Parts: sequence; structure tokens; C-alpha cells
Amino acid sequence: MNLSSPPPRGAAWPALPALHYLAGVDGGGSGTRLRLHAAPDGRALGYATAGPSGLSQGIEQAWRHIEQALAAAFVAAGLAPAPRREIALGLGLAGVEVPRQREAFLAADPGFACCVLFNDAQTTLRGAFGGGPGIVVAAGTGSIGLAQGHDGVQQRTGGWGFPVGDEGSGAWLGLRAMHAAQAALDGRGAVGPLAQAVWREVGAGPAALLQWCRSAGQHQYASLAPCVFEAALQGDAQAQALLGAAATELERHVHALSARMKDAAELPIALVGSIGKRLQARWPEPLRRRCVQPQGDSADGALALLRDTLRGTLRGTLREAESR
Repeated sequence: MNLSSPPPRGAAWPALPALHYLAGVDGGGSGTRLRLHAAPDGRALGYATAGPSGLSQGIEQAWRHIEQALAAAFVAAGLAPAPRREIALGLGLAGVEVPRQREAFLAADPGFACCVLFNDAQTTLRGAFGGGPGIVVAAGTGSIGLAQGHDGVQQRTGGWGFPVGDEGSGAWLGLRAMHAAQAALDGRGAVGPLAQAVWREVGAGPAALLQWCRSAGQHQYASLAPCVFEAALQGDAQAQALLGAAATELERHVHALSARMKDAAELPIALVGSIGKRLQARWPEPLRRRCVQPQGDSADGALALLRDTLRGTLRGTLREAESR
């Protein structure tokens, strides 16, 4: 059952079957993280990960990895897998803002009790601040900014997708690392630690680089981001400059969001994601002082938004019954 959008005004949500389990899913370009809870009392049962479930990499792959993570979470909980009809999914997935991808994903639902679908930035924001005001800048495989003011209004920046957007992300860094490796190979750039790190990953000759680039996508380019951090530690000037540029790109999200919101200078900031966390030290001191530890992650936020939706469903069903 698709509960990803509200019913028409005045109509109630459809009645839900008995639920035994709730699952919160955080799915991006590099991996899927899933938290399994008991439906009646909200007890945490299990946690598991799987491969990427960002929708831009394919709908079939997204569902496959979500189900793999779900199966692994049941194993981690010491439980036998439950029928899909007993499980409600709250999903924060990259790429859901593209209508064609969103509709194809929901149409491929293999039979869960309900699926509540959000952009992964929304679930990250909810997880970080528990529904309260704040700014999230998320940088992992991709990057995006999302803020919620004291008035509850949300504003978004970035998230345009690889390769045209996602500035400051792992894929953005990896693409530029490949540029450096290609330039070093044909004499347009220096042969330093950055180029050498990329060559160790994909091969050192023209044929190896051409073959790798021919089939590489967002996930593969993001896998080169560690080369940039490794080379920077070795004093590579190109790598240092790339990390500085990435930090600046993420900083721009805060400034853009702040310009569009009331009392923005007072909002706490959560800089999250595998890349974001490593770049926080490169932000200016005034921004670092505003950074806080998130209350929870995107999978936590997906669970919270799922519960919100289910509570709305129950209230709607009760209102419908009372009106008869």
C-alpha cells in the first residue's frame, strides 16, 4: 500500500492491516542502512546494511538491496523473516524527487503493508533534529542542504545529482581526482600522491583509465574520494586544494539557506555524511561553533516520519468510523 502522499481533503486514509514490524530505511548512492523496530511498542530489534538504493542507479537494484538489508536485520535480531504484509517501510531515498523514478519505485513495491517514501534529506533532517528547527548539510556520495525554521517552513539547496551537481560530495571529489590522474598520465599535470593513489585503484595506463571511466557511475567515482584524503595527508597540493574547495561548496549551502530563512543565524547545523564529517574541520570557526551532534540519523528520521504517517492513518480511520 502506498501512503507516500496524503488522501484528498476530507477523506480518510485506507485501513491498514495488522503490523508487526516497522523498518526505517536510508538509501543513497553508496549503501542502504535499515533499522528494524517492533510495531506495537517501538522496540529496536535489528540494524543492517546493504548495497546502494539511490533510485538513479536503478529501481530493481534499490528494491533488491532494501530487501537484503531487511533480511539481514531480521537475522541480526535473531528472528525469522516476516511476511512483507506485516512490515511497514519508511524510506528516505536519494532520487525520489524525480517523478518518473518515484512512480516506478512505488509501482514495483513487492507487497509491503505500506511504503512511506521521502527524499533522504528529509529523513536526515528529521533524524538530526527530531522535528525541530535546524540546518542539515549532508555530503556522502552526493550532497544536499535542507533547513527547517522555527515556523516549520523548510528550504532546500543542492541535490541536483551527479555529475551536474552534488558539489563537495564523494562523487564530486572522485571525479576531480580522476581528472588529476588523467592529466598526470599525459603530462598536463604533476605526478604526485593524488594521481598515484587513483592509479593504484583503477590502473596506471591509458587503457585502464579509459575502461574504468567508460563504465563508472556515481558510486564508482565516490569510491575514489578516499584517494583525495589519503593524498592530502601526504602533502599533495592538488588534494589539499580539492578538499578546501569541497568544504567551501558545503559551506555555501548554509549561506544560501540562511539567506532564505528567518532567524537563520541562530539555527544549529548538522554536517553529516562520510564526507561532510571529515570536512567539518575545514569550515570557518563561526560555522563550526554552530555545528551540533545529530540526535539520530536518516534511518531514525525515516522511522519517525513513518510513525507520523501511521498515526495520521489511524486518526483518519477513526474519524471515518465515527462519521458513519
